[in-house]
Amino acid sequence: MTSVPPSSPSQAPVDIDFAVPFTHRLRFTGRVAGEDFSVLSDVLTSDAKTPPKVLVVCESALLSDRQEIPELGRRLSELRSIELIRDTEGSPFHWMQGGESVKSSEHSLRRVLQWVQDHNLDRRSYIVVIGGGALLDAVGFAAAIAHRGIRLVRLPTTTLSQGDSGVGVKNAINYFGKKNWIGTFAVPWAVINDASLLASLSDRDFRCGFSEAVKVSLLKSREDFEFLCRNASKIAARDMTYAFDAIGRSCRWHLQHITQGGDPFEAFEARPLDFGHWSAHRLEPLTKYEVRHGEAVGIGVALDCLYSAAVHGLPETSAFQVCRCLQELGMPLWHDQLGEVDTMLCGLEEFRQHLGGRLTVTMLRDIADPINVHEVNVDVMRRSIERLHHYSIGVS
Repeated sequence: MTSVPPSSPSQAPVDIDFAVPFTHRLRFTGRVAGEDFSVLSDVLTSDAKTPPKVLVVCESALLSDRQEIPELGRRLSELRSIELIRDTEGSPFHWMQGGESVKSSEHSLRRVLQWVQDHNLDRRSYIVVIGGGALLDAVGFAAAIAHRGIRLVRLPTTTLSQGDSGVGVKNAINYFGKKNWIGTFAVPWAVINDASLLASLSDRDFRCGFSEAVKVSLLKSREDFEFLCRNASKIAARDMTYAFDAIGRSCRWHLQHITQGGDPFEAFEARPLDFGHWSAHRLEPLTKYEVRHGEAVGIGVALDCLYSAAVHGLPETSAFQVCRCLQELGMPLWHDQLGEVDTMLCGLEEFRQHLGGRLTVTMLRDIADPINVHEVNVDVMRRSIERLHHYSIGVS
């Protein structure tokens, strides 16, 4: 029988709090393929004697771009401070399909990892990803796990990803029919929001991205919410003076919350930036992603505002102001799948499981006055869904 040695100071319990320094670089450009190209080239720095390897992954929908993307490829090809990794046909871009399908299996993830392996990228190499939020998620996940982290530079190409997920620190793919089930937290090396990359968006995709701007303004700033309400029709009409301003306000609030909110990797129960998302994450797969993420978030925000008015004191006039703002931005407030109320309400349990503990949902007591709650009155939520339906079809 082995005897237990006497305890000594070296065996005392140890708990040490420590912080890991990160730098989050956010840049705004008008034309990164033209006069603002130096903004991109400046973040592709090297602390080694040899030029860093740079792999550029671009969403295939951007193949139709006849100006910005080809010009960006030419400028990258001429950059002597990097070793640009070309595809098998000599293109400076490695093309991948975007949209939710890129996250729906391991195929895209494995493809990026294979490129990393084939071209011997290392932790001082760069992956530049150009595309919408889904592609940023999938490629970002690959960058985060290859060699435990390769420097990732994001160039978001949708209003949704420029105003929200592009500056986020989350990467994931969908699994088991659930959004973002496999993923990790990783701070991007740099994020460049470029106005010219939004030009090829359809009106639908352009408009639905501003649901996240509405969401974060409701959490953080009455002034910014009023700005969106006043200028919703101009933003929907793609007046970039107002639209790019709205994107800038939104991503700065998201970035401030991530970097200064005290919980960048979501270790705690409360996740205020997920306001309106419990139903959005349920609605998307139920509609087989017919509903865009931005549209689902808009519907979810409207629903939770109506619930907040019924339960938590949000003025009803404010709840309907949110609905009007979303409509004037060009977003739907209803999908027939919402009528399957019991199926939709299962999203609350899925959200609790995603949080990894008790249910914690952010609601509103007022504009810029969020509250975290741990219970949702299912009967009131049912009535809130019904009220949203009535509002969406113009029935008071």
